Amino acid sequence: MTDFLETHKKDAEDTNNVEWDNRKNNIGDTLSLSIGEMYCGPGGIGRAAADALVSHEGQSYIFSHSWATDYHKDTCQTYEQNIFGSLDSGKVICDDIRAVDLEKLESVDGFLYGFPCNDFSNVGESKGLQGKFGPLYSFGVKYINIHNPKFIFAENVSGISNANSGFAFAKILKELSEAGDYGYDLTVHHYKFEDYGIPQARHRIIIVGFRKDLEMKFKVPAPSLVMMTAKNALEVPPIPQEATNQEVTKQSKTVIERLQHIKPGENAWTASLPEHLKLNVKGAKMSMIYKRLDPNKPSYTVTGSGGGGTHVYHWAEPRALTNRERARLQTFPDEFKFYGSKESVRRQIGMAVPVKGAKIILESILMTFSRKPYESVDANLDAEKIIAELND
Repeated sequence: MTDFLETHKKDAEDTNNVEWDNRKNNIGDTLSLSIGEMYCGPGGIGRAAADALVSHEGQSYIFSHSWATDYHKDTCQTYEQNIFGSLDSGKVICDDIRAVDLEKLESVDGFLYGFPCNDFSNVGESKGLQGKFGPLYSFGVKYINIHNPKFIFAENVSGISNANSGFAFAKILKELSEAGDYGYDLTVHHYKFEDYGIPQARHRIIIVGFRKDLEMKFKVPAPSLVMMTAKNALEVPPIPQEATNQEVTKQSKTVIERLQHIKPGENAWTASLPEHLKLNVKGAKMSMIYKRLDPNKPSYTVTGSGGGGTHVYHWAEPRALTNRERARLQTFPDEFKFYGSKESVRRQIGMAVPVKGAKIILESILMTFSRKPYESVDANLDAEKIIAELND
């Protein structure tokens, strides 16, 4: 295996990276890997990276943020304040990625991106690469082709594996594996975050790739299999009175009455509702409609949009959760402040990656770099096989 520190030094010298002078003085103490994040969202992955720390053989490994991009104003403000500590840091590019000059983005050790999932989600039309958002993954590939980061971290919804009858997923994996001057050795896994102690049944496909010349292979961190319940997440410790984003939604009398007939874990379709409280909805009956949390299980998936009945409902009180409570299910710390209207904040929280889930994966990346052993499991998706089927 190529010595990472020597490779890291050579890359920096080859690109006249002045930061290396500061880093090499910290060998034996702290090594900081620079990261950039495209489609950054409010900072689920960003906060996870800021919290990630691995120590091995007298050396500490951390991440340092260089830049981030997103197009949504409130989201950009949330990320900039919480990750960079200022609303005018100048490190968050708030613009449509199609208008961003990718060559001018700083080269980084690690490139992170949760490319837009709208057209890959199982909820909706699932247009995949034929949709408005589906092709936006390609801007990440373009960045990699220009800047050759040492590792990539890409995230999307489970539905991406089936979009366009599997063609979209295979195409994305192929392009990522062949990107840049060296290509990337990909590890692809369908994570069930509730198996990692996250208080939410949230399933995501995450792709981690190491540049092939580094001769490193990422291993999927083993699940903890420790269940965190919704009740424990929301009540221990109690949410501080000074916490932001804690506005309570004023429920109508009808909604309150309906919820009073729905037991924990039930929804509007499975509960025994009086006739006047039943929903007159044609077509698919979504399981999350007016679904109350089961206090003894992880929450169901927190979403970022949707009409009445999709806001996640308390198991005991006849009301929707506050945004701060939703943020807790996404494992954001209570001091993390979201900017924008209540609906904008709901959108941001629902679009994010659970902080503690992302941290487990990012710390495993640091352990891979440091060669620190950790418990792992086999990836449940075979990138090479999926790509080969595309070529057949």
